[in-house]
Amino acid sequence: MAHEVRELGAGESHRAAAALLELRPHLGSADGVVARVDAARAAGYRVAGSFEPGDLDAAAVAGFWAGENLAWGRFLYVDDLVTRAALRGRGHADAVMAWVVEEARRLGCEQLHLDSGVGADRADAHRFYFRHGMRIAAYHFARGLR
Repeated sequence: MAHEVRELGAGESHRAAAALLELRPHLGSADGVVARVDAARAAGYRVAGSFEPGDLDAAAVAGFWAGENLAWGRFLYVDDLVTRAALRGRGHADAVMAWVVEEARRLGCEQLHLDSGVGADRADAHRFYFRHGMRIAAYHFARGLR
């Protein structure tokens, strides 16, 4: 089944909120998600979604941005990739990932990157990434500042 995948423009962040809230419950509400997405857009964050026929809210979402650095050259970084739990197994994540890969190519990116948690609950996500040609390339270190 071919899915409609498209970028969500300014004013459409609410169409991604249900999916993103499942991935980022600490944002508290759909309004919290929309506020964070809209703030991130100012720094180049973009959102693409895959849609079920007749559903105005995205079934799966990728939040991403393009950049350039010394280590990777021009790259596309996926911050958020999620399918609403009730709609998993229908190919939406595959469709969004294919769209993101093509967008990276269109932008002249040399690489596609993302980070993923390492808990046992992430095993399905890791299989997905491997299936899409990704590999574990680095450790990611973080330090809280508050």
